[in-house]
Amino acid sequence: MIQITHKNSTLRKAIAQAIVKVSLPETIQAIQEKTVPKGDVLECARVAGLFAAKRTADMIPDCHPLPVEYTSVSYEIQEMEVRVLVEIHTVYKTGVEVEAMHAASVVALTMYDMLKPIDKGISIEQIKLVEKKGGKSDFKKLSEKQLTAAVIVCSDSISSGENEDSAGRMIAEKLKSYGIEIDDLEVIPDEKILIEEKALIAVEEGIDLVIFTGGTGLSPRDVTPEALSDILEQRVPGIEEAMRSYGQQRTPLAMLSRSVAGMIKNSLILALPGSPKGVVESMDAIFPAVLHVFKAREGTRHD
Repeated sequence: MIQITHKNSTLRKAIAQAIVKVSLPETIQAIQEKTVPKGDVLECARVAGLFAAKRTADMIPDCHPLPVEYTSVSYEIQEMEVRVLVEIHTVYKTGVEVEAMHAASVVALTMYDMLKPIDKGISIEQIKLVEKKGGKSDFKKLSEKQLTAAVIVCSDSISSGENEDSAGRMIAEKLKSYGIEIDDLEVIPDEKILIEEKALIAVEEGIDLVIFTGGTGLSPRDVTPEALSDILEQRVPGIEEAMRSYGQQRTPLAMLSRSVAGMIKNSLILALPGSPKGVVESMDAIFPAVLHVFKAREGTRHD
């Protein structure tokens, strides 16, 4: 199965359909009047759909087992067909599109099985996804403007040439994948005054996103949080909490991180860990949803 441990759990919804076409008007009448010899077709098929929704991972090899937290099976009965609609919700790391289509298919097959003694011309058609919500696809376009970013690596050893930067380059690549233009990628030593200067210069230049990496630990030279806290106009603790919570699910050492997030004018300032692993996890925790900050600054509603 595909790796999903890096993903966040969010509310996921999917609606799928299947159409059961009959060849006799009497078949629809028998469904509605509940005179089909095998029983109440709509209710039996509904129960089958509920079972199918929960057993999808047992049938489709690449589907992840997930908690199905809501399932609805409804019908639209027309002159010569029944449209089956299945809606499924979950709060998880991956979507429920296949679960919804699987359930719709089983509902339709159950109807076929129950109706075939009275109608030999039944067909099942148009099994497809009607709608899906949730996951990163809902947050791809969270700002109308072209966003710019500056990435600043805080490290004595990298700035002196003793070590090579990887965390800064990882951040830059991640930002590019979201269509963000990298204005600057710079390495500086762990100096409080220098960190403050770089942040304020980037803000004055109109950079939307200023990301520092490194200096968020507990060593005597780790001063990035202190430097930024002194100049931030608004802290955004929810961003900080999201990064630590995400990391804590993967390593207990995440509780020692002192990542910082806040605003100076209209620029979002982030201080991320200096390790490549910490950087990747922090970025996965908050992107792309964090980009809604820029719409919020314009007065856009959260819905």
